[in-house]
Amino acid sequence: ETRAYASGGAEPNIGVVKVPDGRLEGLQSLLKPRRLVPAEVKYVDVAISGDRKEGVTGPVRSHLTKTDALIDVARVFRDQAVASLQGVDPWRDIGDVNAELVLSDLAIAERRLERIEESLKGARSPERENLLKEKSFVLRIKSSLENEVAVRDQGLSRDEMRAAESYQFLSNKPMLVVLNIGEEQLPEASSLEEEARKRYPQFNVAAICGKLEMELAQLSDAEAVEFRSAMGVKEGAMERIIRLSYELLGLVSFFSTASGEVRAWTVRRDTPAPRAAGKIHSDMERGFIRAEVISYADLVKCGSMAEAKRRGLLRLEGKNYIVQDGDVITFLFSV
Repeated sequence: ETRAYASGGAEPNIGVVKVPDGRLEGLQSLLKPRRLVPAEVKYVDVAISGDRKEGVTGPVRSHLTKTDALIDVARVFRDQAVASLQGVDPWRDIGDVNAELVLSDLAIAERRLERIEESLKGARSPERENLLKEKSFVLRIKSSLENEVAVRDQGLSRDEMRAAESYQFLSNKPMLVVLNIGEEQLPEASSLEEEARKRYPQFNVAAICGKLEMELAQLSDAEAVEFRSAMGVKEGAMERIIRLSYELLGLVSFFSTASGEVRAWTVRRDTPAPRAAGKIHSDMERGFIRAEVISYADLVKCGSMAEAKRRGLLRLEGKNYIVQDGDVITFLFSV
């Protein structure tokens, strides 16, 4: 659903999308499962006014804290039918949204520091030492936020980034900037993306025409591909945004085969096999024994699982194995 912005904390639009992956069709032709189950991605569309003085608060912040990453959709298209009180200026809007996230996080840091001061009054060692250590950490983050530096851009170490996650800072989340352009601006898409990268080098950027994509969604896949080709658009917006979302979060896909079902799963890059098994079921992680693994490319070359075993390409991997994108895995476990 699309509609004009209305203040008052309207509930977000939520879209759940099956992740397109041609490898699933390849596995279907090779393994003949009864069922294919693609991975899913959920997008939560929340409106931000851009003129708050206290940052993102209330229900809007609550919705955003539950997400893995943020997408800032900035208006570039010109349309008299869609009002814009401040005028169309995507660079101003991107800066305003980033400032709102920083301002919101600054309030979170200040509240946490107040609680730490209260706790210090009656604290004894070693609790006092831990509180003082946390105070120093939060003060450092607060100081950078006061200088309008987002948490993600403060140069925190990996351990510090992990510690910062517990505060649910919005400006700590990775962010993709999407420029929503008009059809007449399609020839300018690349130059607009380049301009955005120069102005905001900390963000990944994509320019799409939302109106065109809405219209193409009403066509068959073949007709949509033909129309995009005529318009000079190489990749559908949905596919592109999903791909960029995966890149932003460092995600990879693996495939499980069990009970006549082939299913795609999504995990972070560098995930060990037991944790990947836990995505399927917690018992599989707890009772992990080993994993039978073959890459999608090797399976396609072999033409069947039996041939893969004959060639020795179906490997047995242990707890230290890091799951790779495109792995086809059967987990062995005991509970």
